[in-house]
Amino acid sequence: MRRAHARPAVLGLCAFTHDSSAALIVDGHLVGLVEEERLSGIKHTRAYPQRAVETLLREAGLIAADIDCVAYNFAGDRYLAAVPGSLRHLAGPSRNRAIPRAASYAVVHSRYRQRMRSLRDRFPGARLRSVLHHRAHGLYAFAASGHPDAGVLIVDSVGETQTTTIARAHAAGTGVDYRILDALHDPASLGYAYGAVTAHLGWHRGDEEGTVMALAALGDPARFRRVFSEAIALTPGGFALDPRWFPLRVLRHGWPRVTPAFARATCTPRTADDEVIQTHADVAAALQERTEQVMLHLARRVRERTGSRLLCVGGGVATNCVSIGKIVAAGLFDQVSVPPAPGDAGTAVGAALAAHLDATGRLVNGVAHRCYLGPAYADEAPPTIDGLSVRRMADPSSVVADSLASGRIVGIFRGRMEAGPRALGNRSILASPLMPGVVDRLNTTVKFREPFRPFAPVVLADAASDYFRIRQASPYMSIAVEVTELARQRIPPIVHANGTARVQTVDHTQNPFLAEVLERFAHRTGVPVLINTSLNVKGRPISGTPDAALKCLATTGMDALMLDGGWWVTK
Repeated sequence: MRRAHARPAVLGLCAFTHDSSAALIVDGHLVGLVEEERLSGIKHTRAYPQRAVETLLREAGLIAADIDCVAYNFAGDRYLAAVPGSLRHLAGPSRNRAIPRAASYAVVHSRYRQRMRSLRDRFPGARLRSVLHHRAHGLYAFAASGHPDAGVLIVDSVGETQTTTIARAHAAGTGVDYRILDALHDPASLGYAYGAVTAHLGWHRGDEEGTVMALAALGDPARFRRVFSEAIALTPGGFALDPRWFPLRVLRHGWPRVTPAFARATCTPRTADDEVIQTHADVAAALQERTEQVMLHLARRVRERTGSRLLCVGGGVATNCVSIGKIVAAGLFDQVSVPPAPGDAGTAVGAALAAHLDATGRLVNGVAHRCYLGPAYADEAPPTIDGLSVRRMADPSSVVADSLASGRIVGIFRGRMEAGPRALGNRSILASPLMPGVVDRLNTTVKFREPFRPFAPVVLADAASDYFRIRQASPYMSIAVEVTELARQRIPPIVHANGTARVQTVDHTQNPFLAEVLERFAHRTGVPVLINTSLNVKGRPISGTPDAALKCLATTGMDALMLDGGWWVTK
């Protein structure tokens, strides 16, 4: 039974699919966004976000019975539209997949109904709302930007049947008018194509597309440019996939996502243990080049359809920071905004926003310009662990800056956890870009990942233009930009093979502690730039608990860890 005088509460969920998460709105204010993987330790978990929900309710002083509305991030009844729509492929080159595709969408719809029954059992007193997936993406991207009016571009693998949408969002009084103007539907999916090639090259689809993006900088796109120009064809309204290269999607395991013709024209499938050769880099380069061309084409389409000089980009493909950098550099928009959690985890917020907006006509407070939306932990002393020493420091930022300047690799676990896939200073590993061999050390002893993957820089916002050719702020590490000659000379470890860096700009308003560390590091070295990578190792989520952070310190080549309360843990 709901308690008397409880505050209006909307729970948004991304559940039973990859990147499980929960968001909570109470009294028209966003309490937080918590990704389940950070608490369970299972990367991209599909489980119901039990720990995330409990964390948010505890922070708000509520119980499950206090929830008025549960908003789910898919309008699952729309899966049925793909069933008869699949049958039109019986007459084309994908005829052998038409029936299995239709059946797979019917199964997904049945599972959706089961999930709704499960949520109704968990929250029997709450209204249950299903939200169109791309609307959830778009509302979150718009609200996070703080813009009063913007064009919105959402590009992902698939949401129900939509894969790409162009919308106009306009703040109207205390609410917002969000209208989808154009939509592409599966099988026209850029996310599907990128994931398919990622798997073909031997990495995990839905997780390691960023590895392929990094590898692309080492390849020659011209070698396979014709293949990808045919496979992903530009159209006046967007793009289309050619089934000769990318076969029709079937939502079941065991159905290849590239054709034998694609393998013959490019390379045989690579396994995770195979050596990475130049051919793999060339395939990655051609895929990345085509992705950038498509994204820029879609951005121009947004400009034409909406007339707005402000752009919000969301969906899984929005994590392709090189493509975002190309859009920014084109100068089509005065500002390009990507939310801190552009992938599906962020749709928990978007679903809650949509449900609250539909019920009240009001847009929620506390979303704009916020990325630190996860849990924080008390500043009590960490437990005693063999091989680790613990001291409490009166001036934590100075201690961290001194250690970094001396060449140590330092983890940071302070304040509320970041939302999204990038560590933004509260769950980070920091290192000096001035130290020889720092990239090799980070890759081989800390992150345990491929040597060609770059490390992102974090820089004081007022010094960013000295080191990066950046047209706007980049607080969420969403944009790859060209570096200046000063950066090439002074801090070459942060310069990728293509002459870019995925930069994070920071100031005292955004993250006072990180800004102070940068200032003190600059005072000692003359350079206001640090390497910033996530507090985890390859294959594991960003450390979401103090225990996970301590384990990361104890089992890697990190030298020290700064916890809340100034607790300084060293080996």
